[in-house]
Amino acid sequence: MARVVKQDRNSRKTLTRVLAGAVLAGSLWAIPPAPATAQGLLDMIFNTAPWREHKRKQAEEKRRLELPKVRVSAPKYYAYRADALRRISFKPLERLQVAANHPAPATDAEAELNGTVEIPELSPFDAARIHLKSLNIRALPEISTALIAHYKANPAFIWITDGKVNERAGQALAALQSADQYGLYPEDYKVEMPFGLSSPEVTNSVPVGSVSADPESRAQATVDPEENTKRLMAFEMSLSARVLSYVIDAQRGRIDPNRISGYHDLPRKKVNLDNVLIEIAAAEDAAAYLTARQPVSPHFQAMVKELARLKSEGEGVVIDIKPGTLLKPGRKNAELGNVLAAIRHRASPDLLAKHQPLLDAYQGGEEYTAELVALVKDYQRENGLAADGIVGRKTIRTLMTMSNAEKIRKVRLAMERARWLPGELGTRHVFVNQPAYTATYMQNGRPELAMRVVVGKKSNQTSFFYDEIEIVEYHPYWGVPRSIIVNEMLPKLYNDPSYFDRAGYEVTTVTGRRVSSSSVDWAGVATKRVPINVRQLPGRSNALGELKILFPNKHAIYMHDTPAKSLFKRDRRAFSHGCIRLHDPRAMAAAVLGKDKDYIASRIAQGKNDQDLLEDKVPVYVSYFTAWPSSDGSVRYFDDVYDRDKRLLRAQEITSKARKS
Repeated sequence: MARVVKQDRNSRKTLTRVLAGAVLAGSLWAIPPAPATAQGLLDMIFNTAPWREHKRKQAEEKRRLELPKVRVSAPKYYAYRADALRRISFKPLERLQVAANHPAPATDAEAELNGTVEIPELSPFDAARIHLKSLNIRALPEISTALIAHYKANPAFIWITDGKVNERAGQALAALQSADQYGLYPEDYKVEMPFGLSSPEVTNSVPVGSVSADPESRAQATVDPEENTKRLMAFEMSLSARVLSYVIDAQRGRIDPNRISGYHDLPRKKVNLDNVLIEIAAAEDAAAYLTARQPVSPHFQAMVKELARLKSEGEGVVIDIKPGTLLKPGRKNAELGNVLAAIRHRASPDLLAKHQPLLDAYQGGEEYTAELVALVKDYQRENGLAADGIVGRKTIRTLMTMSNAEKIRKVRLAMERARWLPGELGTRHVFVNQPAYTATYMQNGRPELAMRVVVGKKSNQTSFFYDEIEIVEYHPYWGVPRSIIVNEMLPKLYNDPSYFDRAGYEVTTVTGRRVSSSSVDWAGVATKRVPINVRQLPGRSNALGELKILFPNKHAIYMHDTPAKSLFKRDRRAFSHGCIRLHDPRAMAAAVLGKDKDYIASRIAQGKNDQDLLEDKVPVYVSYFTAWPSSDGSVRYFDDVYDRDKRLLRAQEITSKARKS
């Protein structure tokens, strides 16, 4: 009996060694090894509880590795393509329509009696038509269409009188070469001068190019009348094309913003060119006519003035504050003088007027007095900072002076962006400026309400578009976007499919039937095989807070309340998934509804999901300006939070290159 037991023990040891070797070699049924101990092998053979737990973890890991790795992409930035210029075909104008423009003799018999056949006398324009086929002028298709239509209906020179460049042309050329006053590029509108300049004013206002302007050369050049006629026709058509190009650029901008990125959603304006050449031909002052085609809105005109001021100042004032400066109330600091000098340069006229006696009395001391603290607090409030009177990193960043060259770039870009918006923003409208982190309710040209906002983080940028506010919703549901479900919530749902059931979310099918979160194939949701809707129920933890203000759009962006109130204390407030969080949502809701805050409070107090429809929709502009006028007309400058200035500058460069070619 003892020998049998001993033999059985030896057999078990042998089996254990064999199994251990097989498992460690990874060859036992392709199952990853359990703990390499005799006990672990016995657990595996007899399927004990520890082995079952090990198998469960293996299955979970395998399932995790097999789950689809899907991500919903954000809108993209594109390689910008400039508007394509095409050679203008003058073929419709080359043929002279004699019957239409030059009546023949009454009868052939009458001509025969006189012994002659009357040959119609050609107008200067008709005589020059023969040279149209040799012209090589490139323009936008809409310019080509307008130009040909005008001269077909009005076959006469606009810019040439008695074989010379006339005064009207000089006025137009002067306006085109002053385009930089309005943020445009004068080189886009250059025209080569022909022979026979009409006046010294024209000579001084435009580049002559390859044609010499001295009298002797011009006298020699006029020996060939046909060549002179050819150049006059080329000048006529070139200047008309440049005038039309200027009008288009002035009204809609040089850039199509929707080609910059998917974050831009702005309809390209249609500019009516039908009567431009007729009107400028009849205008007393062609330069004034062209200038009047620039935007007339107060914000654009404020930027025109700012651009002129910056150019007149040259490099401007540059003030340095020592890095690491920390100025606290009641203490001395050698950098106080530089801080006050920077405030003089950066603060608004209203703030400076309020504290002018204090600034005039300052003699350069280092004592940070209570009066100076009050000045700094006002400056901090004006710039959206915490008004604590402490001059630290955040306050100094707003005080550090920007070079005038950089300001000029920002103003020019702001003028281009302003052309993308409607000429009139509306007597009532809401203007959100993302780089300023502000939302302003405007009425009759004045800001009635302004507040801080939180906008999208750089990975979830807020789009640039405009729409109309239609609805104020109380105790709103939050429809969770698919991008957030897939990019942020799926890992949690893979590990805990019932998460939504416990966290206050409602899961429904596309037909609206409620289902349990744990019953959903979330891997199928990730790959779009399973359509599902998720929304967070109203409540204190709801991401939208007490209310939201809706202007339905394809970007699913709206304004709303938020439980995360502390973020409004920060000076840089790019934290959302793209929507606009309001610091005082009740005040904004009251403004757009034309009610008071008590009314909004009463609607919220009802404690249920409900909404008000606006009787008159209010335009809302979700914009992006790194330079923008404040209420007093002075222009303020902001950080380029999404690096869009760089993208727009590149688009401008590409456009200039395309036009030069």
